[in-house]
Amino acid sequence: MCGLFGSIGFAPDMARIDLVSHRGPDGRGWREFASPGGPVALGHRRLAIIDVSDAGLQPMSERSGRYHLVFNGEIYNYIELRDEMRASGEIFETESDSEVLLRAYMLWGEGALKRLRGMFAFLIWDDRDKTLFAARDRYGIKPLYIAASGQGVAFASEIKQLLDLAGGTRRLNLARAYDFLADGMSDHTAETLFEGILQIRGGEYAIVAAHAAALGQPIVRRWHEVAMPPVVTMSEKDAAERFRELLRDSVRLHLRADVPVGSCLSGGLDSSSIVCLMARMLPADGLGLHTVSACYADKSVDEKPFMDAVIEATGAQAHFVFPRAEDVFQRVADITWHQDEPFGSSSIFAQWCVFETAKAACIKVMLDGQGADEILAGYHGLFPTYLAELARSMRLMQLARTMAERRSMHGQGVGRQAAGLIYSLAPDGMKRLVRGARHDHLQHGWLSTDTLASLEHRPSALETAAASLGLKAPGDIASICLVMAHSSNLPMLLHWEDRNSMAHGIEARVPFLDHPLVDFALGLGSQHKLVGADTKRVLRRAMADVLPPAVSARRDKLGFATPEAAWFRGPLRQLVEDGVERTLRTLPGLLDPAGTRRFASKMLSGAAPLDFSLWRIISLGIWAERFKVSLG
Repeated sequence: MCGLFGSIGFAPDMARIDLVSHRGPDGRGWREFASPGGPVALGHRRLAIIDVSDAGLQPMSERSGRYHLVFNGEIYNYIELRDEMRASGEIFETESDSEVLLRAYMLWGEGALKRLRGMFAFLIWDDRDKTLFAARDRYGIKPLYIAASGQGVAFASEIKQLLDLAGGTRRLNLARAYDFLADGMSDHTAETLFEGILQIRGGEYAIVAAHAAALGQPIVRRWHEVAMPPVVTMSEKDAAERFRELLRDSVRLHLRADVPVGSCLSGGLDSSSIVCLMARMLPADGLGLHTVSACYADKSVDEKPFMDAVIEATGAQAHFVFPRAEDVFQRVADITWHQDEPFGSSSIFAQWCVFETAKAACIKVMLDGQGADEILAGYHGLFPTYLAELARSMRLMQLARTMAERRSMHGQGVGRQAAGLIYSLAPDGMKRLVRGARHDHLQHGWLSTDTLASLEHRPSALETAAASLGLKAPGDIASICLVMAHSSNLPMLLHWEDRNSMAHGIEARVPFLDHPLVDFALGLGSQHKLVGADTKRVLRRAMADVLPPAVSARRDKLGFATPEAAWFRGPLRQLVEDGVERTLRTLPGLLDPAGTRRFASKMLSGAAPLDFSLWRIISLGIWAERFKVSLG
């Protein structure tokens, strides 16, 4: 896990890699090359995880001097790949996964990507052919951004490294800002909130040719196809056994490290499953199992009883942090600087506190449960779509039973469930009308400005996310899981986790995103995911004898939540109101002032439910101020 930078054409500037020194406190490397397209620079900040000796420093070059690598991430199957290459005569000089990656590319070119199990973003400069190859892992676990202008092309781990390059600006991308404000979505296309700065998306690679005086534009191609895998037909028992086998193998690989490994523990099904599997795999004579959790006095969001059950069952050494309301606005500017873009809720502050605590405990690698909700339909908001599936297939008894269980276990009234079902069954055109009317009612016109007028009738952010990958708007559980995993929810969550962990020099690993496990899960029908009031049914069944009963029986869902409503209406109210005013001042003309104030007042007074959109308004302004972003 590291930070990288690479450029062609732009004047080499070592400050670009030093901007992300937090990503790699264990080493710094820089090399420059000449090319017909202009000067070439490769920079690296190292976080030493595998082969922590100086042999793993980067840029890493092979013996002939042709290929040079800077790499961020981990290749979990590096041992198996190294053995395969050694059998064919390759000689290795280090014990690092970086050298395995470099030699794999030398042997197999872009074909090496499909052989990798891991998370990665890397650049390889071919000094003979004068080309730069850039690639990102299947799901975009590790970040990779690109900026291109008439002066050159540059790649980086974080957006801040690309700001103010020759020909660049700090203008707001209005379409992406609208999606963020209206639907709470970011990272769902190749675009960022900075106009002109893009990301190489998960499963893509790029090639830049610098072998002619006229620098070629980057050629971006997809190497990992985004498509529904073959449908898996098997019994619930067989599906659970296969899922458990795949998850266990993934956790085994994700434990490979030469430094202490711990885990985030929210008390939910996903992180608890990982912790319980880790406890069975870590050697008894090792450093032990460490967990880090965020807790609150507010029982509506506190999950400590479930954490305690996992800790008791595993014997883990637990570390607890209690995020405080008064720290939210004191820390938010720093968190925003690390995130590079505005973020969706104060739960990101809680996650920040977890990684800060892990750093204090000297835990350098942290496993986490990200990805399970997306591949296994873990969000309660998917139940209306599931009810619609049952209705269309005339499984009416199952439909009635599901609604009854949701009323009993989730507190969802039949009327509310019926409304969601009717909406899910409605034609797409009618859904857009309903969504537009709902937004107008809830938002009090705060997005109705001349600046945003052309965006008001755009497709939803989820539809945009699907279209950006050439997919149809998702309409069933399988297609929604596919889009969430590749283009909507998951890329956004991975962005937040990467920045929060790397801000503290910690490598975050996500075992649920091992691609054999993902392909299997996406191929499972909804009958293995949503059953009655259960979400993630196959995971519950797979972990039935591994998890404490108190956790496996949970039907609620929180994650690293914060008591945001109580904080905003209580000790933080004045700061929230000030934050709204800051956004109106910093980005004048973007939002309707009267409508925005009315909207905030309704929520803060309790006259309307407080949702995450209020935080998004505040976060956008803090970000624009911190990065000096303008509307034009």
